[in-house]
Amino acid sequence: MITRPDGRVPHLAHGQIYLRPHERSDIPLFVEWFADARTSRTLGMRMPVSTQMEEAWYESMTADQGKTRYGFTACLLADDRPIGSIGLFDLDLIDGTAAMGLSVGLEGDRGHGYGTDMILALLAFGFEQLRLEHIWLEAFEYNPDARRLYERIGFVHEGTFRSRRFADGRRWDEFHYSMLAAEWRARTLAGVER
Repeated sequence: MITRPDGRVPHLAHGQIYLRPHERSDIPLFVEWFADARTSRTLGMRMPVSTQMEEAWYESMTADQGKTRYGFTACLLADDRPIGSIGLFDLDLIDGTAAMGLSVGLEGDRGHGYGTDMILALLAFGFEQLRLEHIWLEAFEYNPDARRLYERIGFVHEGTFRSRRFADGRRWDEFHYSMLAAEWRARTLAGVER
């Protein structure tokens, strides 16, 4: 059983991280993270966000939590330090579908497996707790690391929207991926690290 340093057992955790709801105290951290273009461009953001913008987003997020989306701050189990943000949005509990988005906030926190752990914790929540059937996400051509990560976890490339995104003075493709509940269960039954 995964435990935090204080002995508490988190509801949503995998590997090195646990997920908790966003808190108002996270807002300055998000503003800092999204001021770095290496972070914000992977989310399709064209400019940094202000504190006021993040406060408005936070109010919207908390009002919609559990209705049309679920948003979480990812923290390290070792020391409770927030390292990223992940969530489900466009949540449709009738059809059992949701989109997923994530970001590891600081460049120095990338490449340590945190993104993998964040995704696996969220997929377990989506498929096992919400009983979703289909979770999808998108990645831009200029982010090959994300595409490799999604494919390694088991997301299936469903299609490419050609020349969909304009960034850095040129056009880029947008790739759509998804995972089905049966694929998640097969992965689990096969004993694949989740």
